[in-house]
Amino acid sequence: MDAALKRHGLQGSDLELEITESVAMENPERAIGQLQTLRDFGIQLAIDDFGTGYSSLAYLKRLPIQVLKLDRTFVRDIETDPSDAEISAATLALAHNLGLTVIAEGVETEVQRDYLIQHQCDYMQGYLFSKPLPAAEALAFIRAH
Repeated sequence: MDAALKRHGLQGSDLELEITESVAMENPERAIGQLQTLRDFGIQLAIDDFGTGYSSLAYLKRLPIQVLKLDRTFVRDIETDPSDAEISAATLALAHNLGLTVIAEGVETEVQRDYLIQHQCDYMQGYLFSKPLPAAEALAFIRAH
């Protein structure tokens, strides 16, 4: 890993890797070991699709991650489903209490955005902000905004 980083002129902190919750929970002990190795190189680690699998909170606290991505299935119905709103709020609170940064996926409305802001969501992504863009267009979008 160290040689690959050096070969490309990168430091571990230049990278953030995402692993889905379901993949991490296939073999939690193995995942913890492999993720810790990556973390030891300074690579930022995120759990994607959180809440859609069968993870144990005991493993969540043991995974050497820094970022938790709140799945769009909960964000989508924040406005209409009190259970999804409460799950989102509870997930944000839990993640923050564990020292994790939270990214909400699939934010499409201002109501969703405002709810997530109210609950101190760190970052959001979704069509409310932009559709997915190729690299050159993403750079132009960032520069324009």
